[in-house]
Amino acid sequence: MGKKIIAQNRRARHDYFILETYEAGLVLTGTEIKSVREGRVNLKDGYAKIENGECWLYNVHISPYEKSAYYNHDPLRPRKLLLRKDEIRRLIGKTQQKGLTLIPLSIYLKDGKWAKVELALAQGKKVYDKRRAIAERDARLEMERARKVTKR
Repeated sequence: MGKKIIAQNRRARHDYFILETYEAGLVLTGTEIKSVREGRVNLKDGYAKIENGECWLYNVHISPYEKSAYYNHDPLRPRKLLLRKDEIRRLIGKTQQKGLTLIPLSIYLKDGKWAKVELALAQGKKVYDKRRAIAERDARLEMERARKVTKR
């Protein structure tokens, strides 16, 4: 079946240099997975941290399931991520370097049933880096427009 993207963090590619990406499983409760399937997820301020040999996802908002009255969850609670031990060890070493952080790029359903997070090892961009990226994008769009005009 492939993967169905539920939510993306588009701002992350603007604010960070993406060095590596990892796929991690997401431990959710029953009402959380129902909300994820409805697409009620916000990754805007999310980040991941490794504590006691486990990877945790923070500040990812999964809205409470509307049709549930009793077993609802806290929308901003920390959620455990499932990674292999060798990946966690590698990430521990890399996140201790100055300026590197783990951020979620997207949440998706794999094969229609497993909730996964695409994590990125990222380094923050400076303001001048962001300006340069915007200028390059604008120049590329101008070239595309000019190419379309000359083809007509």
